[in-house]
Amino acid sequence: MANTPQAKKRIRRNDRRAEINGARISRIRSFVKKVETAIAGGDKTAAAAALKDAQPELARGVARGVLHKNTASRKMSRLSKRVAGM
Repeated sequence: MANTPQAKKRIRRNDRRAEINGARISRIRSFVKKVETAIAGGDKTAAAAALKDAQPELARGVARGVLHKNTASRKMSRLSKRVAGM
């Protein structure tokens, strides 16, 4: 258990950051899900629009440190490939 004031502060800070980062990841997943739903529905224009909205969200996730650069790149590549193949 944390004994020093700094360790206690660190625990509080980590809890706050985990909550914020969880919200960010959830938001990114929602945008990706919109693209996947549009692809499943067969609507290419909606899928392309959703993909255009999802790209900056993935990039923001990388910038904020909640996603690895290669992970975001891989997700974007796979989604783009699926939209283009419709």
